[in-house]
Amino acid sequence: MCSPHGEGRLSKGLSAMMPLLKVQMKPSLSKESKRVGGRLYSYVVTHDTGFSPNPFFGCCTLACCKPAIRRSAQVGDWIVGLTPKARGNRVVYFMRIDEVKDSFADYWIDRRFARKRPRYDRTIAMKCGDNIYEPKSDGTYRQLRSTHSDGEREDPAKMEHDLGGERVLISETFTYFGSEAIELPTALKSLVVGRAHKCHFTPTEMSSFIDFVSACGVKGVQAAPRGWSGGDNTWAKTLANSCGH
Repeated sequence: MCSPHGEGRLSKGLSAMMPLLKVQMKPSLSKESKRVGGRLYSYVVTHDTGFSPNPFFGCCTLACCKPAIRRSAQVGDWIVGLTPKARGNRVVYFMRIDEVKDSFADYWIDRRFARKRPRYDRTIAMKCGDNIYEPKSDGTYRQLRSTHSDGEREDPAKMEHDLGGERVLISETFTYFGSEAIELPTALKSLVVGRAHKCHFTPTEMSSFIDFVSACGVKGVQAAPRGWSGGDNTWAKTLANSCGH
C-alpha cells in the first residue's frame, strides 16, 4: 500500500497545486533503477523538519546528520528514513544516491545548490537549507545561521558531527512523504532500526525493497515535513525546479 495515510485530506488541500506537483511525478523506475544492486541503508528520521533530509528544489540531499552513512554510501545505493517507533516506523522518504559531493566545499561552490543555502528572509523551505558550511581560506568552515546553528552563533558540537560525515549525498530519484509518512510493508519489517542505522540486508530483502519503491513510484515531495505548522504549503513552490535550479 503506497498511498499516504490521510490521502483524502492531502488531495483536497493540494488540488489547486496539481500543475506544480506534476513536475515531479514520474510514473515508474527505469529498468536500470529496478536492478537489484548496491546497498540499502535504513535509519530513523528523529526530527522531520525539511533540513535533514532536505527534499526541496528538485533534489533530496543528505548533508547533515547521519555521518556514518554519508562517509560510506556510494552512488547507486538506497536510503530509507523511517519515523520513530512511537509513530509506527512508517516511511518518511526513500532516495537513490545519484551523486556524491566529496566535501562540503564542493557542495558550497556548486551553483546548482545555491538555493539550498538557508535564507531567513524567505519561505520556511528556504530556512531549511542544508548547504550551511561555507569554506574558509584556512581550510575550515563557517557555519551559517541554520537549523544546526545556535541562533546567529555557530554550534561547535553540531559542526563537528556534521563535518565528520565529510560528504553530501544527492538524489533526483526519491519520494518524500514527510507528514504523510506511509506504512512500511510487512515484507520490509527488517528495515526497522533503533539508533544508528542498518545496511546489511539479504538479496531477497533488497528485491522486496526495490519492488516497494517501484510500486510507490518516484514522485518527489508529496507533503510538508512533520515538523512544520499545519497548513503551511510553501513546500509546493519548490517543486517546479529540476535539481538545484
